[in-house]
Amino acid sequence: MIDTDTLLRHLPLALEGIAADWPYEHAQGKVRDLFSLPGDRWLIVTTDRLSAFDRILTLVPFKGQVLNQLSAFWFEQAADVLPNHLLDVPDPNVSLVRECDPLPVEVVVRGYITGVTRTALWYRYSLGERQIYGYDFPDGMEKNQPLPSPIITPTTKGRAGEHDERITCAEVVERGLLDAETWDCVQDAALEIFKRGQEVAERGGLILVDTKYEFGLAPDGTLMLIDEVHTPDSSRFWMADSYEQRRAEGLEPENFDKEFLRLWYAERGYRGDGEPPTATEDLIVRVSRRYVALYERLTGQGFEPGEYPAEPRIVDVLRGFIS
Repeated sequence: MIDTDTLLRHLPLALEGIAADWPYEHAQGKVRDLFSLPGDRWLIVTTDRLSAFDRILTLVPFKGQVLNQLSAFWFEQAADVLPNHLLDVPDPNVSLVRECDPLPVEVVVRGYITGVTRTALWYRYSLGERQIYGYDFPDGMEKNQPLPSPIITPTTKGRAGEHDERITCAEVVERGLLDAETWDCVQDAALEIFKRGQEVAERGGLILVDTKYEFGLAPDGTLMLIDEVHTPDSSRFWMADSYEQRRAEGLEPENFDKEFLRLWYAERGYRGDGEPPTATEDLIVRVSRRYVALYERLTGQGFEPGEYPAEPRIVDVLRGFIS
Protein backbone atom coordinates (compact mmCIF):
# COMPACT_ATOMS: atom_id res chain seq x y z
CA MET A 1 0.00 0.00 0.00
CA ILE A 2 1.28 3.48 -0.88
CA ASP A 3 1.92 5.60 2.21
CA THR A 4 0.21 8.93 2.83
CA ASP A 5 3.35 11.04 2.44
CA THR A 6 3.95 9.59 -1.03
CA LEU A 7 0.39 10.33 -2.06
CA LEU A 8 0.60 13.89 -0.74
CA ARG A 9 3.76 14.47 -2.82
CA HIS A 10 1.95 13.19 -5.90
CA LEU A 11 -1.17 15.33 -5.52
CA PRO A 12 0.09 18.15 -7.79
CA LEU A 13 1.34 15.59 -10.33
CA ALA A 14 -1.95 13.77 -10.94
CA LEU A 15 -2.66 13.13 -14.63
CA GLU A 16 -5.28 15.56 -15.88
CA GLY A 17 -4.97 14.75 -19.58
CA ILE A 18 -2.71 14.24 -22.56
CA ALA A 19 -1.58 17.07 -24.83
CA ALA A 20 -0.08 15.48 -27.91
CA ASP A 21 -0.14 16.27 -31.63
CA TRP A 22 -2.09 13.41 -33.14
CA PRO A 23 -2.49 12.79 -36.88
CA TYR A 24 -5.67 10.73 -36.50
CA GLU A 25 -9.00 11.09 -34.77
CA HIS A 26 -8.95 11.67 -31.03
CA ALA A 27 -11.58 12.32 -28.38
CA GLN A 28 -12.00 12.90 -24.66
CA GLY A 29 -14.46 11.35 -22.24
CA LYS A 30 -14.99 12.12 -18.57
CA VAL A 31 -12.06 9.95 -17.48
CA ARG A 32 -10.39 8.66 -20.65
CA ASP A 33 -8.58 10.25 -23.59
CA LEU A 34 -8.86 8.26 -26.82
CA PHE A 35 -6.50 8.22 -29.80
CA SER A 36 -7.34 6.32 -32.98
CA LEU A 37 -4.85 4.28 -34.99
CA PRO A 38 -4.93 2.67 -38.43
CA GLY A 39 -6.13 -0.91 -38.52
CA ASP A 40 -9.32 -0.45 -36.47
CA ARG A 41 -7.44 0.20 -33.23
CA TRP A 42 -7.52 2.81 -30.46
CA LEU A 43 -5.17 3.83 -27.69
CA ILE A 44 -7.12 4.58 -24.53
CA VAL A 45 -5.40 6.67 -21.85
CA THR A 46 -7.06 6.45 -18.44
CA THR A 47 -6.38 9.71 -16.60
CA ASP A 48 -6.61 10.58 -12.91
CA ARG A 49 -9.78 12.61 -13.44
CA LEU A 50 -12.49 11.62 -10.96
CA SER A 51 -16.08 11.83 -12.11
CA ALA A 52 -19.25 11.74 -10.04
CA PHE A 53 -22.64 13.42 -10.34
CA ASP A 54 -21.96 13.54 -14.12
CA ARG A 55 -19.06 15.96 -13.77
CA ILE A 56 -15.32 16.03 -13.11
CA LEU A 57 -14.73 16.81 -9.44
CA THR A 58 -10.99 16.47 -8.87
CA LEU A 59 -7.80 14.58 -9.76
CA VAL A 60 -6.69 11.52 -7.79
CA PRO A 61 -3.10 10.22 -8.11
CA PHE A 62 -2.81 6.66 -9.47
CA LYS A 63 -6.56 6.37 -10.05
CA GLY A 64 -6.09 6.05 -13.80
CA GLN A 65 -3.46 3.35 -13.44
CA VAL A 66 -5.69 1.37 -11.10
CA LEU A 67 -8.66 1.52 -13.48
CA ASN A 68 -6.55 0.58 -16.50
CA GLN A 69 -4.70 -2.31 -14.90
CA LEU A 70 -7.72 -3.59 -13.00
CA SER A 71 -9.79 -3.74 -16.18
CA ALA A 72 -6.93 -5.61 -17.90
CA PHE A 73 -6.98 -8.10 -15.02
CA TRP A 74 -10.72 -8.67 -15.40
CA PHE A 75 -10.56 -8.95 -19.18
CA GLU A 76 -8.15 -11.83 -18.68
CA GLN A 77 -10.35 -13.39 -16.00
CA ALA A 78 -13.38 -13.34 -18.30
CA ALA A 79 -11.67 -14.15 -21.61
CA ASP A 80 -13.10 -17.67 -21.65
CA VAL A 81 -16.62 -16.27 -21.27
CA LEU A 82 -16.51 -13.70 -24.06
CA PRO A 83 -13.80 -12.09 -26.22
CA ASN A 84 -12.83 -8.54 -25.28
CA HIS A 85 -11.37 -5.55 -27.07
CA LEU A 86 -8.01 -5.44 -25.21
CA LEU A 87 -4.93 -6.08 -27.36
CA ASP A 88 -2.11 -4.84 -25.12
CA VAL A 89 -1.23 -2.65 -22.12
CA PRO A 90 1.85 -0.72 -23.33
CA ASP A 91 1.86 1.58 -20.27
CA PRO A 92 0.24 1.40 -16.81
CA ASN A 93 -2.28 4.05 -17.93
CA VAL A 94 -2.69 2.98 -21.57
CA SER A 95 -4.63 0.21 -23.31
CA LEU A 96 -4.42 -0.71 -26.97
CA VAL A 97 -7.85 -1.97 -28.02
CA ARG A 98 -9.78 -3.15 -31.04
CA GLU A 99 -12.23 -0.67 -32.41
CA CYS A 100 -15.77 -1.80 -31.58
CA ASP A 101 -19.20 -0.36 -32.23
CA PRO A 102 -20.74 -0.08 -28.74
CA LEU A 103 -24.16 -1.62 -28.29
CA PRO A 104 -26.87 0.97 -27.49
CA VAL A 105 -27.55 -0.66 -24.12
CA GLU A 106 -25.65 -0.58 -20.84
CA VAL A 107 -26.03 -3.80 -18.88
CA VAL A 108 -26.49 -3.31 -15.14
CA VAL A 109 -26.27 -6.50 -13.07
CA ARG A 110 -27.55 -6.41 -9.48
CA GLY A 111 -26.91 -9.02 -6.82
CA TYR A 112 -28.56 -7.23 -3.87
CA ILE A 113 -31.64 -5.11 -3.24
CA THR A 114 -30.15 -1.81 -2.18
CA GLY A 115 -29.80 1.86 -3.05
CA VAL A 116 -31.48 5.17 -2.24
CA THR A 117 -31.66 6.89 -5.62
CA ARG A 118 -34.97 7.03 -7.46
CA THR A 119 -33.88 4.29 -9.86
CA ALA A 120 -32.52 1.93 -7.17
CA LEU A 121 -34.23 -1.37 -6.44
CA TRP A 122 -34.68 -0.70 -2.73
CA TYR A 123 -36.08 2.80 -3.30
CA ARG A 124 -38.73 1.49 -5.69
CA TYR A 125 -39.48 -1.45 -3.38
CA SER A 126 -39.78 0.81 -0.31
CA LEU A 127 -42.46 2.81 -2.13
CA GLY A 128 -44.55 -0.36 -2.35
CA GLU A 129 -43.69 -1.43 -5.87
CA ARG A 130 -43.46 -5.19 -6.32
CA GLN A 131 -42.84 -5.34 -10.06
CA ILE A 132 -39.62 -3.45 -10.77
CA TYR A 133 -37.83 -3.41 -14.13
CA GLY A 134 -39.94 -6.36 -15.25
CA TYR A 135 -39.16 -8.54 -12.21
CA ASP A 136 -41.64 -9.63 -9.51
CA PHE A 137 -40.45 -9.12 -5.93
CA PRO A 138 -42.11 -10.80 -2.91
CA ASP A 139 -43.25 -9.01 0.22
CA GLY A 140 -41.01 -9.01 3.25
CA MET A 141 -37.64 -8.24 1.65
CA GLU A 142 -35.12 -6.21 3.64
CA LYS A 143 -32.74 -3.55 2.46
CA ASN A 144 -29.27 -4.80 1.43
CA GLN A 145 -30.24 -8.48 1.37
CA PRO A 146 -28.99 -10.66 -1.49
CA LEU A 147 -31.38 -11.39 -4.32
CA PRO A 148 -32.21 -15.07 -4.95
CA SER A 149 -30.03 -14.72 -8.05
CA PRO A 150 -28.47 -11.73 -9.83
CA ILE A 151 -30.71 -9.84 -12.23
CA ILE A 152 -30.11 -7.59 -15.23
CA THR A 153 -31.64 -4.11 -15.39
CA PRO A 154 -30.53 -2.57 -18.68
CA THR A 155 -30.47 1.11 -19.55
CA THR A 156 -30.47 3.00 -22.80
CA LYS A 157 -27.61 5.41 -23.44
CA GLY A 158 -28.76 9.01 -23.17
CA ARG A 159 -27.45 11.55 -25.62
CA ALA A 160 -25.25 14.40 -24.38
CA GLY A 161 -27.07 16.21 -21.59
CA GLU A 162 -29.68 13.46 -21.24
CA HIS A 163 -29.98 10.79 -18.57
CA ASP A 164 -29.92 7.08 -19.33
CA GLU A 165 -33.37 5.49 -19.41
CA ARG A 166 -33.89 2.30 -17.44
CA ILE A 167 -35.86 -0.32 -19.35
CA THR A 168 -36.79 -3.97 -18.97
CA CYS A 169 -34.95 -6.85 -20.59
CA ALA A 170 -37.95 -7.50 -22.83
CA GLU A 171 -37.97 -3.89 -24.04
CA VAL A 172 -34.41 -4.20 -25.35
CA VAL A 173 -35.76 -6.41 -28.15
CA GLU A 174 -39.25 -4.88 -28.34
CA ARG A 175 -37.77 -1.44 -29.05
CA GLY A 176 -35.40 -2.83 -31.64
CA LEU A 177 -32.28 -1.89 -29.70
CA LEU A 178 -30.85 -5.39 -30.20
CA ASP A 179 -31.99 -8.56 -31.90
CA ALA A 180 -33.08 -11.41 -29.64
CA GLU A 181 -30.07 -13.62 -30.35
CA THR A 182 -27.52 -10.91 -29.58
CA TRP A 183 -29.38 -9.85 -26.44
CA ASP A 184 -29.51 -13.45 -25.20
CA CYS A 185 -25.74 -13.75 -25.68
CA VAL A 186 -25.17 -10.46 -23.85
CA GLN A 187 -27.30 -11.50 -20.89
CA ASP A 188 -25.67 -14.93 -20.59
CA ALA A 189 -22.19 -13.38 -20.71
CA ALA A 190 -23.05 -10.62 -18.23
CA LEU A 191 -24.41 -13.02 -15.62
CA GLU A 192 -21.44 -15.38 -15.99
CA ILE A 193 -18.91 -12.53 -15.73
CA PHE A 194 -20.74 -11.18 -12.68
CA LYS A 195 -20.60 -14.63 -11.07
CA ARG A 196 -16.88 -14.77 -11.79
CA GLY A 197 -16.50 -11.31 -10.29
CA GLN A 198 -18.32 -12.28 -7.11
CA GLU A 199 -16.07 -15.31 -6.67
CA VAL A 200 -12.87 -13.30 -7.10
CA ALA A 201 -14.16 -10.51 -4.86
CA GLU A 202 -15.00 -13.03 -2.14
CA ARG A 203 -11.39 -14.24 -2.12
CA GLY A 204 -10.36 -10.64 -1.47
CA GLY A 205 -12.79 -10.21 1.42
CA LEU A 206 -15.25 -8.21 -0.64
CA ILE A 207 -18.81 -8.49 -1.92
CA LEU A 208 -19.49 -7.45 -5.51
CA VAL A 209 -22.91 -5.87 -5.08
CA ASP A 210 -23.70 -4.58 -8.55
CA THR A 211 -21.95 -3.37 -11.66
CA LYS A 212 -22.42 -2.18 -15.20
CA TYR A 213 -20.96 -3.69 -18.35
CA GLU A 214 -20.61 -2.44 -21.89
CA PHE A 215 -20.50 -4.63 -24.95
CA GLY A 216 -19.67 -3.91 -28.58
CA LEU A 217 -19.33 -5.44 -32.00
CA ALA A 218 -15.92 -5.74 -33.65
CA PRO A 219 -15.66 -4.95 -37.39
CA ASP A 220 -16.11 -8.66 -38.17
CA GLY A 221 -19.31 -8.75 -36.08
CA THR A 222 -17.83 -10.53 -33.05
CA LEU A 223 -19.59 -9.65 -29.78
CA MET A 224 -17.04 -8.30 -27.30
CA LEU A 225 -16.76 -7.07 -23.74
CA ILE A 226 -15.46 -3.47 -23.81
CA ASP A 227 -14.87 -0.38 -21.68
CA GLU A 228 -14.04 -1.21 -18.03
CA VAL A 229 -14.86 -4.18 -15.83
CA HIS A 230 -15.40 -4.45 -12.05
CA THR A 231 -13.62 -1.21 -11.20
CA PRO A 232 -14.56 1.11 -8.32
CA ASP A 233 -15.92 3.48 -10.97
CA SER A 234 -18.31 0.93 -12.47
CA SER A 235 -19.14 -1.31 -9.51
CA ARG A 236 -20.30 -1.30 -5.91
CA PHE A 237 -18.30 -3.32 -3.37
CA TRP A 238 -18.96 -4.01 0.32
CA MET A 239 -16.67 -5.38 3.00
CA ALA A 240 -17.57 -9.03 3.52
CA ASP A 241 -16.38 -9.54 7.11
CA SER A 242 -18.69 -6.90 8.59
CA TYR A 243 -21.68 -7.32 6.28
CA GLU A 244 -23.80 -9.73 8.34
CA GLN A 245 -23.25 -7.99 11.67
CA ARG A 246 -23.98 -4.51 10.31
CA ARG A 247 -27.08 -5.76 8.56
CA ALA A 248 -28.29 -7.40 11.78
CA GLU A 249 -27.73 -4.09 13.59
CA GLY A 250 -29.64 -2.16 10.95
CA LEU A 251 -26.51 -0.40 9.71
CA GLU A 252 -25.45 0.18 6.15
CA PRO A 253 -22.71 -2.16 4.85
CA GLU A 254 -19.17 -0.83 4.75
CA ASN A 255 -18.68 0.31 1.18
CA PHE A 256 -15.33 -0.15 -0.54
CA ASP A 257 -15.80 1.82 -3.73
CA LYS A 258 -16.27 5.51 -4.45
CA GLU A 259 -19.66 5.66 -2.74
CA PHE A 260 -18.03 7.27 0.30
CA LEU A 261 -16.91 10.09 -2.04
CA ARG A 262 -20.51 10.76 -3.05
CA LEU A 263 -21.48 10.70 0.62
CA TRP A 264 -18.72 13.23 1.42
CA TYR A 265 -20.19 15.65 -1.09
CA ALA A 266 -23.77 14.92 -0.03
CA GLU A 267 -22.88 15.67 3.60
CA ARG A 268 -21.79 19.11 2.40
CA GLY A 269 -25.06 19.71 0.59
CA TYR A 270 -23.89 18.86 -2.90
CA ARG A 271 -25.83 16.39 -5.05
CA GLY A 272 -24.83 17.47 -8.53
CA ASP A 273 -26.28 20.96 -8.88
CA GLY A 274 -24.27 24.15 -8.74
CA GLU A 275 -20.62 24.49 -7.86
CA PRO A 276 -19.24 21.52 -5.89
CA PRO A 277 -17.15 22.02 -2.75
CA THR A 278 -13.41 21.74 -3.30
CA ALA A 279 -12.05 18.30 -2.50
CA THR A 280 -9.65 18.37 0.43
CA GLU A 281 -6.19 16.79 0.37
CA ASP A 282 -7.38 14.31 2.99
CA LEU A 283 -10.32 13.23 0.80
CA ILE A 284 -8.14 12.81 -2.29
CA VAL A 285 -5.61 10.74 -0.35
CA ARG A 286 -8.38 8.54 1.04
CA VAL A 287 -9.82 8.00 -2.44
CA SER A 288 -6.42 7.07 -3.86
CA ARG A 289 -5.67 4.65 -1.03
CA ARG A 290 -9.07 3.01 -1.46
CA TYR A 291 -8.59 2.53 -5.20
CA VAL A 292 -5.14 1.01 -4.68
CA ALA A 293 -6.38 -1.22 -1.83
CA LEU A 294 -9.25 -2.48 -4.00
CA TYR A 295 -6.80 -3.32 -6.78
CA GLU A 296 -4.63 -5.31 -4.39
CA ARG A 297 -7.57 -7.15 -2.81
CA LEU A 298 -9.06 -8.17 -6.16
CA THR A 299 -5.88 -9.08 -8.03
CA GLY A 300 -3.90 -10.47 -5.07
CA GLN A 301 -0.94 -8.44 -6.36
CA GLY A 302 0.95 -5.52 -4.90
CA PHE A 303 0.39 -2.21 -6.67
CA GLU A 304 3.49 -0.88 -8.45
CA PRO A 305 2.98 2.85 -9.08
CA GLY A 306 4.05 4.18 -12.45
CA GLU A 307 6.48 7.04 -12.83
CA TYR A 308 5.07 10.53 -12.19
CA PRO A 309 4.53 12.92 -13.80
CA ALA A 310 2.84 10.43 -16.07
CA GLU A 311 2.17 12.56 -19.14
CA PRO A 312 5.74 12.55 -20.57
CA ARG A 313 6.04 8.76 -20.43
CA ILE A 314 2.56 8.31 -21.90
CA VAL A 315 3.27 10.73 -24.76
CA ASP A 316 6.40 8.71 -25.54
CA VAL A 317 4.28 5.54 -25.72
CA LEU A 318 1.75 7.21 -28.01
CA ARG A 319 4.45 8.53 -30.32
CA GLY A 320 5.90 5.05 -30.57
CA PHE A 321 2.73 3.94 -32.38
CA ILE A 322 3.04 6.58 -35.11
CA SER A 323 6.82 6.86 -35.51
